[in-house]
Amino acid sequence: MSLLMIPGPGGALEARYHFVPSGAGVPIVLVIPPYPDQGVDMDHPVVRTFFRAFASLRFNVLRFNFRGCGKSQGEFSPGESEISDAAACLSWLQARNPFPPQCWVAGFSFGAYIALQLLMRRPECSGFAVASPPVNLYDFNFLSPCPSPGLILQGAADEVTSKEHVMRFSHQLSLQKRGHPITLEILPKVPHDFSDALEDVESLVRTYVSASLESLTQTSVRAG
Repeated sequence: MSLLMIPGPGGALEARYHFVPSGAGVPIVLVIPPYPDQGVDMDHPVVRTFFRAFASLRFNVLRFNFRGCGKSQGEFSPGESEISDAAACLSWLQARNPFPPQCWVAGFSFGAYIALQLLMRRPECSGFAVASPPVNLYDFNFLSPCPSPGLILQGAADEVTSKEHVMRFSHQLSLQKRGHPITLEILPKVPHDFSDALEDVESLVRTYVSASLESLTQTSVRAG
């Protein structure tokens, strides 16, 4: 895993990159951190857990810090700037991994909001995995309809966004015309930061993504 600085629209962005040496045919994923003004960054335990889960499945994985966080240059200002930072990192990842079999986005809390924004704006994204999407704090109506299947993880004891909010959100996505299957996993007694449940998070992500990769392989075989 290497530490690097990626050119961004507001200055260089600090990032960590795991890559599979085998080269072509490797899926990719961008893992997006939570809101940076609360002292959290790309080394948050949930972000690292996502990173580790995808890396174990032989993805090329990139996580980064928003502008003004860690060693990333610029100043943090909520809004389009963070979407631009994430888009720049996804473009960097794609430039080094042209024509991957799958392109995923993942994120925790505010990072989930940005991940789903990218999902709508970048049609090459084929799947997502998010944890604690703050559906009571931000407008998620841009997902109409949701363009890809995905996984949502939610703690039943989340003190930021209640499980009821996220359950309604997941149900609405599933009902949308032309909507894709949405898998919602509620973790009992788990708070917003998934403390003491990171092993469960990693297991659920690995299981869901593995099944998605297997489905893609079977589809390719049938098409051939």
